[in-house]
Amino acid sequence: MKKGYLSLDKLEVYQLSRELSKIAWEIYDTLDWKNKKIIGDQFITAADSVGANVAEGFGRFHYLDKVKFYFNARGSLLESRHWLEILNERKMVFSQAKKKFLRCYQNLRPALNGLIDSTMKAKENQPLP
Repeated sequence: MKKGYLSLDKLEVYQLSRELSKIAWEIYDTLDWKNKKIIGDQFITAADSVGANVAEGFGRFHYLDKVKFYFNARGSLLESRHWLEILNERKMVFSQAKKKFLRCYQNLRPALNGLIDSTMKAKENQPLP
């Protein structure tokens, strides 16, 4: 029986991170030029960095390399939430867009934590040479 390998595109965490990027772009795109430069650029960079770090970690061989990038992804996820809250406080984001972003965030955060946990456990379960 041929062993199948999971591709990045099939990884739930990656799919959710791409969805988060799409939603973040919808929010970013509504900002005027000044607010894009002041806060929007940081928001979209953080949101896009989640998927980029998941992809880079997925492509690494050693589990510690993988986990480092997954932790970076989690940090970027939390940063994007921070910027969303700042946008909300300054009344620069519509309620529906915020809710849509937070729904995706609520699904992505535990999935990302699960990926970190499973990567660490996979190493623990490997036999010693």
